[in-house]
Amino acid sequence: MIARRDFLQMAMATSALYGASAFGNWGRLTAQQTLSQDELLQFETFGNVSLIHVTDIHAQLKPIYFREPEINIGVGSNRGQVPHITGADFRAAYGIAQNSRAAYALTYEDFASLAKGYGRVGGLDRVATVVKAIRAARPDALLLDGGDTWHGSYTCYHTQGQDMVNAMNALKPDAMTFHWEFTLGSERVNDIVQTLPFAALGQNIFDAEWDEPAELFPPYSFFERGGVKVAVIGQAFPYMPIANPGWMFPEYSFGIRDERMQEMVDEVRAAGAELVVCLSHNGFDVDKQMAARVTGLDVILSGHTHVALPEPYIGNDTLVVASGSNGKFVSRVDLDVQKGRVLGFRHKLIPIFSDVIAPDPDMSALIEAERAPYLDAMSEVIGETGEDQTLYRRGNFNGTWDDLICEALISERDADISMSPGVRWGPSILPGQKITREDIWNVTSMTYPEAYRSEMTGEFLHVILEDVADNLFNPDPYYQQGGDMVRVGGLGYRIDVNKPQGERITDMTLLKSGERIDPSKSYVVAGWASVNEGTEGPPIWEVVENHIHKQGVISMPENTSVQIKGA
Repeated sequence: MIARRDFLQMAMATSALYGASAFGNWGRLTAQQTLSQDELLQFETFGNVSLIHVTDIHAQLKPIYFREPEINIGVGSNRGQVPHITGADFRAAYGIAQNSRAAYALTYEDFASLAKGYGRVGGLDRVATVVKAIRAARPDALLLDGGDTWHGSYTCYHTQGQDMVNAMNALKPDAMTFHWEFTLGSERVNDIVQTLPFAALGQNIFDAEWDEPAELFPPYSFFERGGVKVAVIGQAFPYMPIANPGWMFPEYSFGIRDERMQEMVDEVRAAGAELVVCLSHNGFDVDKQMAARVTGLDVILSGHTHVALPEPYIGNDTLVVASGSNGKFVSRVDLDVQKGRVLGFRHKLIPIFSDVIAPDPDMSALIEAERAPYLDAMSEVIGETGEDQTLYRRGNFNGTWDDLICEALISERDADISMSPGVRWGPSILPGQKITREDIWNVTSMTYPEAYRSEMTGEFLHVILEDVADNLFNPDPYYQQGGDMVRVGGLGYRIDVNKPQGERITDMTLLKSGERIDPSKSYVVAGWASVNEGTEGPPIWEVVENHIHKQGVISMPENTSVQIKGA
């Protein structure tokens, strides 16, 4: 019998020939060719266990546009490795034709024009169609949700996540794990979790007072599928109290806890698990490192960094599957598991092209019912984009949505400098498209939205930038705590990503005057999403809406305020 390690290596080497990991004919179609739903979903059922993975939906019930990042820098051993290649380099790595549907789905290149040709992506009613199609071929397939589900939209905010809970309950996942869900507050999260008809997993969610596993979130759950005993271990976002306000969930602690992960793997193996799956919200580079440190994991379903890869990464005999965000993709993984050994796999990253996939009528009806009470308010047009202006959020250093938010903070809060968090969620807006209130909420909706105005010294500003840069560019993935670089308005700087902490940020400049930032001088700074309890100010969506309303047509200048070295 062929060794498991040898088979996995061989499967990757021959995937283009045998389809062990491929995204099918849709990846080769040009802009002029059409694609049917049957072609998009075509999959030769394989083995005896099927996994379906969705993650980082961020409460996007309806089809959207979503531009992938232009800049995604890797450091240390991840320099130049997936997912830290973009555009033409990404296409070359996976053999993707320029201007194809795959190029549109997986890269930023020529995004606006391709979006007009290929249309919107996502929509939970389309996801439901895909899930039902997979279940028709494999009725006992496991559907696993990687978290960041009950957060990120107007209706999700106003229903305290209930719209997404109702929709996901209808989709019938088998398990989920967590991140932004906890910013609803632990009381609300506890109430929801107690009513879920599926497993809410987190081996690294602990009682903060007693430093013991939190009883509400079991570490794992067992499933019998295809004659195989499958263990799914949950891994919630490790840095919750650092990246988000810890005062919202003070009774819980998190962390990577890979030693406990190893204990859980050993425990489920001892209990007879033949396939061990980690449902993770670590982020891709952290998952790669965990795969190298924890033995016995067959599959890691990766979330948090919004990475979409057409092939799994394989390390230490572990498949690491990345399924994108905002409902834009669904991953299917079929595995041949015999006597506790994975003898092979087939994988497909399925893009949810909303003009190709028919909406599931039951899910469509549910979504419309959830949105109906808020539709008039959400649909109000606030402004529009210029003919050459795409609003997007993604990239290590800036996106035009955050440039606009920073501009609004300076204008509406009468500040010298503005800061916007480097979050990754939020759909894109095409040139010449109306900007509705819902669009604004899609990039600002959170439960700590206060737009503060305060004074900060130049020295303190430098400390903030250095801290966030180390979070992003520390060569050890376990010290990368999520998100991208804080976005800044009114401030320019130079960054050397390869320098140690405290030495990366130089040449800080106040853009309106061109003067160097004085460490001892105070500047008026406006920002939002502070993790500090008691922050005061108007909600960010009001600030942005007022600014867009005054501007009418949005046309942002090219952002050249950050000079990058060492990438």
